[in-house]
Amino acid sequence: MIRLPRRRSSQRQWSPTLTGWGESTYAEQAWTAARNAASRWAIAGAVLGIVAGIIAFAPAAWLARSVASATGDRVLLADARGTIWNGSAAVVLTGGPESRDASVLPGRLQWSVGLRGLAFEIRAQHACCLNGTVAMLVKPGLGRMQAELVSPPDWVGQWPGALLSGLGTPWNTLQLGGAVRLSTPGVRLDWVQGRWRIDGELNLELLDASSRLSTLDTLGSYRLTISGNASSNGTPELSLETLDGALQLSGSGTVTPGGVRFRGEASASADDEAALNNLLNIIGRRNGARSIISIG
Repeated sequence: MIRLPRRRSSQRQWSPTLTGWGESTYAEQAWTAARNAASRWAIAGAVLGIVAGIIAFAPAAWLARSVASATGDRVLLADARGTIWNGSAAVVLTGGPESRDASVLPGRLQWSVGLRGLAFEIRAQHACCLNGTVAMLVKPGLGRMQAELVSPPDWVGQWPGALLSGLGTPWNTLQLGGAVRLSTPGVRLDWVQGRWRIDGELNLELLDASSRLSTLDTLGSYRLTISGNASSNGTPELSLETLDGALQLSGSGTVTPGGVRFRGEASASADDEAALNNLLNIIGRRNGARSIISIG
């Protein structure tokens, strides 16, 4: 019988030994890849944990530095305790980095920060000066920030006028008495591309003011209104008016990226001019019985 030669298969049989790689080598590679992936996830988790810990336990001193920088060192949160989310501090008013004037508000300002929708809700209490709990909603964005004051009934805060002397010139010369009160029917502030815009109004009142530069017991009461309209360009506008008193103040102006521009005047009746003469000389440039106030 004639034997036919075997036909070799066209498919080459793979054998790990043909390439020099064994099953144990592939298993080792798979184990190494899994170990590296696990290491990367562990490192990423550790980094995220550190970041979350820093955010959650960020010290209140960080907030104090931010406030000092934003106000040119005129408002300081001294002896800050706790975290930026829940803390307290003593509020100090100063005349700036090179000023020796300073006023400390009595008691401690307490605050807490939480989330409310897409905004941060800042709640503050200060027994000496705030009307209960004052809340502000802050909504950050790309290149912008929005802050809305949730006003309590009647007024937001009230401070002794004497504390203004801590801001330096000209307040340390005037040595004002009376009370400074902040109120608003509703206001929203927008910071867009380095500019502040306002929708609504803020009222800053100086009530029953007095000064060491005058022999009168009281000078009067005054209101400075800061207002704007979102339907227009939102540029903050200033308006000063006299509510009552011997010293008459009036004026108007705007707040621009270049600073405050204000024009106004101070005057007194003929009966009170002698008692207010020194004060009128300090307030502005004298023009007869009036003093011209010019800022910016």
